[in-house]
Amino acid sequence: MLEGRCDAFDHPMEGTPWPHDMVISVDNDSYQVLELLWIREAWGLRPTGDGLPPLLVDPPARIGDPDDRDAWEGAWPEVWEDIVSHAAVLVEPSMFEELTRTADGSKERAELIRRLHGPTWRERFGDAAFTEEYRAWAEARFRAWRDDHPRSLAESPERRSLDALIPAWRMGLSKIITIPCRGEHTRVIGGSALLMTDATRKDPDRYAAALETFARQ
Repeated sequence: MLEGRCDAFDHPMEGTPWPHDMVISVDNDSYQVLELLWIREAWGLRPTGDGLPPLLVDPPARIGDPDDRDAWEGAWPEVWEDIVSHAAVLVEPSMFEELTRTADGSKERAELIRRLHGPTWRERFGDAAFTEEYRAWAEARFRAWRDDHPRSLAESPERRSLDALIPAWRMGLSKIITIPCRGEHTRVIGGSALLMTDATRKDPDRYAAALETFARQ
């Protein structure tokens, strides 16, 4: 299983007005995000709060009830915000170099790894939520993503919505985060990231409208 993927579009495409210095990262398979979305539906959680994402397009089968439903439901929105906020941050390459200089098992290495991966549900509640059903669901999602992946940069959503992407990039956009959820759910995260559903990114008109919300902020 691939635990996350980031596609960077960082060079001009022949025959297009793609700016030579424009770099856009697309994070459409963050394992921290997917774990949390799966937990909500597999365990039948009903968290409340502003800005929570819609339900999954491909929901898992219900597993059962958690031993401490109140604690899980109460923590879910907070963990979601922490994970999304971290996903919006571009990792500095120097952090990987710094990691190679730390000793195995050291506190320094543990802290760097946490900074790289960010917060997770597991660090709050352990592994109890993750059954074999999660692995099967995640692997099926990866296979579907692989089969649906654009075969060329020219077919990518970024190329098809380039006219809207350029103004958003000029306003500071550097990262797109997508979630496999239903309908529309577009949010500006921090000053440089835009969260949306997979369906929004795949639709040129809806993607352009989402990019315009960033450019207008």
